Amino acid sequence: MFGFRLSVKQVAGVLLAASMASGAVALEAQTTHRTRRESSANRKARIARTIAETYGHRYEVAGGGGYLRFDSGAPRRNNEVTFFMTGTYFLNPKLGIIGDIRGGYGDAKIGNNTSPTSTPPPFLSFNPPISEYPFLGGVAYRLVAKEKFAVTATGEGGVALGKFDGAAKGLTSAEIGVWQSTTRPAFALGANFDYNFYPNLAFRVSPTYLGTFFRRDPTDTTHGPPGTIQNNFGFNAGIVYRFGKIK
Repeated sequence: MFGFRLSVKQVAGVLLAASMASGAVALEAQTTHRTRRESSANRKARIARTIAETYGHRYEVAGGGGYLRFDSGAPRRNNEVTFFMTGTYFLNPKLGIIGDIRGGYGDAKIGNNTSPTSTPPPFLSFNPPISEYPFLGGVAYRLVAKEKFAVTATGEGGVALGKFDGAAKGLTSAEIGVWQSTTRPAFALGANFDYNFYPNLAFRVSPTYLGTFFRRDPTDTTHGPPGTIQNNFGFNAGIVYRFGKIK
């Protein structure tokens, strides 16, 4: 009988210890869950503060280089190395006003020169250097604004200065079959993809479309139509710096 009572006490002790242990585990799990929940809330608050700081800047300047597939009026399009310098004034965290200067440099693919009075001689392959400089202004609108990246759509209009025969060894644009060296209307559509290193510093890649309206020299009657719109595609890449605060 004594042995039986002792066994019951032992069993009761074991059950009590198990109950206390279970309670401690539950309390620890509850505390851990609360701590994790608080950490998640802190993280979300930190991200929100970073986003507000990043896109709360009033001014944004960017610059770099890129590539453009350009229609020079010659039989074949040419590849160009480009540069860009852009300044943006943000009215609010989404909408901004852009001022943009660009430049493109390449060689016109005119093939064989068939002008009887030209230098170099007739039928000699000749690809003279050309360049153009768009001066544009427009609007930017942020479509996505995250902690580490942003996507902004842009639309711009202005003029483009073309220099197509300045390095043609004395030949005119009419003789080599490229656009007349002049200033003509231009516009651009694009998107900026920014990766943020810091709230005020980012890396940007911008696919772009550039429409220009260069025309042939009025004396050129041998190289096709005068020209309407040139559809040019490319991309730019560079660094973005943000400063100032939107009040």
